[in-house]
Amino acid sequence: MKFKKLFIASLCYLGASSAFAADYDLKFGMVAGTSSNEYKAVEFFAKEVKEQSKGKIDIAIFPSAQLGDDRAMLKQLKDGGLDFTLGETARFQIFFPEAEVFALPYMLPNFEVAKKAVLETKFGKELISKVNKELNVDLLSVAYNGTRQTTSNRAINSIDDMKGLKLRVPNAATNLAYAKYVGASPTPMAFSEVYLALQTNSVDGQENPLPTIQAQKFYEVQKYLAMTNHILNDQLYLVSKETLADLPADLQKVVKDSAQKAAEYHTKLFMDGEKELVQFFKDKGVTVTTPDLKPFKAALQPYYDEYLKKNGEVGKKAIEEISALTK
Repeated sequence: MKFKKLFIASLCYLGASSAFAADYDLKFGMVAGTSSNEYKAVEFFAKEVKEQSKGKIDIAIFPSAQLGDDRAMLKQLKDGGLDFTLGETARFQIFFPEAEVFALPYMLPNFEVAKKAVLETKFGKELISKVNKELNVDLLSVAYNGTRQTTSNRAINSIDDMKGLKLRVPNAATNLAYAKYVGASPTPMAFSEVYLALQTNSVDGQENPLPTIQAQKFYEVQKYLAMTNHILNDQLYLVSKETLADLPADLQKVVKDSAQKAAEYHTKLFMDGEKELVQFFKDKGVTVTTPDLKPFKAALQPYYDEYLKKNGEVGKKAIEEISALTK
């Protein structure tokens, strides 16, 4: 399975040399493709693990959802069929509904708050403990994965300009809620169809992190970008508890230390990219606006009320503890 005994032979050709196989051949599955920041960071992780383990651990990367979507890969981690994957904290809402708090629009103002919410609040620690015990998954590190912004075919200078905007969103509750409560008309659509829909004005806008807007060249068919900062995405480096337990203590440390370094690199890629991309879009003729976000956040209060109704005391505790981090 994952563990492979070192069985080496000598290879002789024009002199003696040795080729060594790894003690552990491990797999890292991910949804993002090879051109993404996520893939670059996972490559960094695999290389760091190989170097620091002196070749004892070799990690093969399977990008572009080759092994299934994030839900399928989490199940593979639980069952011991996959070693590593990435996942947003909010994605755990499919198992633990209260985790939706991490994707509530305007809940997380910046990555520092997001990271503390996962690692330092009582709510976050209890959630990760449940993930560990019930899903058989260990958290290695937390990275920043971009903040969602809104592009459109007309300028968005205030929340009033969102009224009636036919906004493409993924078919996810929090994204649908963002569009609905700020006055837009939420339009779920497959990601592969978005460029053409924008080009033909079948929809008036879409929302995604800046690196995605650049990678998909939405700036070619949308000339307005509003910095709505509505949902912050984190990215967790996750390992099967079984995989980690199979490793001796020194190699467990290598994996954990390498994941911390990879998360720092991952975060830097997104943060540096976002700083540069605003100017990139301006250079491409895109008008960038910064509407007052207080009315946007206030408009989402009914959705916060829905979250509290669904999750009761645990939901209330989640919002209170995360909100306290910003005071």
